[in-house]
Amino acid sequence: MVNENRNLVLILLVLAMFTGMTIQFNEGSMPVGFLMLLGSLFLLTRINFKDLSDSGLPEVSKIRLILGIFIVLADLYWNFKTGSGFGTLDIMTIFFGLSLVGTQFSSIDIVRVSRFGTYISSIFVVLYLIFYTLFAFLDIDFMSNFDHYFILLPTVWVLGLAGIPLEVIATETLRINGVEDMILTIGGPCSGLYSMFLLIGIVFGYSRVKKMEFDTTLKMLGLCIAIAYVSNLFRVIILYLTAYLYGQETMMIVHTHIGWIIFAGVAAFIIYFIDCRK
Repeated sequence: MVNENRNLVLILLVLAMFTGMTIQFNEGSMPVGFLMLLGSLFLLTRINFKDLSDSGLPEVSKIRLILGIFIVLADLYWNFKTGSGFGTLDIMTIFFGLSLVGTQFSSIDIVRVSRFGTYISSIFVVLYLIFYTLFAFLDIDFMSNFDHYFILLPTVWVLGLAGIPLEVIATETLRINGVEDMILTIGGPCSGLYSMFLLIGIVFGYSRVKKMEFDTTLKMLGLCIAIAYVSNLFRVIILYLTAYLYGQETMMIVHTHIGWIIFAGVAAFIIYFIDCRK
């Protein structure tokens, strides 16, 4: 029981630092993000996944090793060639490639950690490509509609009940008349789908590690999606209130950190709930 609790704490710390890292790389400080990356990788090596379905090292797969190296190098080359910054998709793609490479190490601990990493990163990448890339290619305006009807309108309605004057002026845009007049746009990471994708990958990977039944895994995934959605509404409401009471500069500071802090709490609740059902 002590070892399981220790693993649970380490997993939650890794998830919090990893999510914080992606936010720092995109919206905060690169040095802070890099330190969080190193910290999360170090903590991953401290986790003991004893409950994985197999007990030994896998057979060496040159295809898996070459594919992992190719994915990492291809993503790095593309970013340096185009001059685009490393986004969340790039980080998760590189994480997936490194996880594939890690499964071919001679250390069982690295192999176990790498396999857990492949669950998280692969599911995130697949969901990202579906909702952001495929839908855009098919000219399906999913993101704008989701941001408007499922994020913007519900949060404006809740704050309207509290007497906070918010004015929706476009599909993803609103005006706040607080300590200063400002216009905010909801889009991209603000939709909360990044955190939802990560949580889905985490819950699925954790369920495989714990050998949960398929029906239980589906129920946990449904719970995960619902909690991720509600927690993101809570995050957006806090940002609106901060902007209304303290201005845009303070709101941006809160915006940089509140996402991964709430994510850590949500991940802690979900994994604790899963453990309680065992």
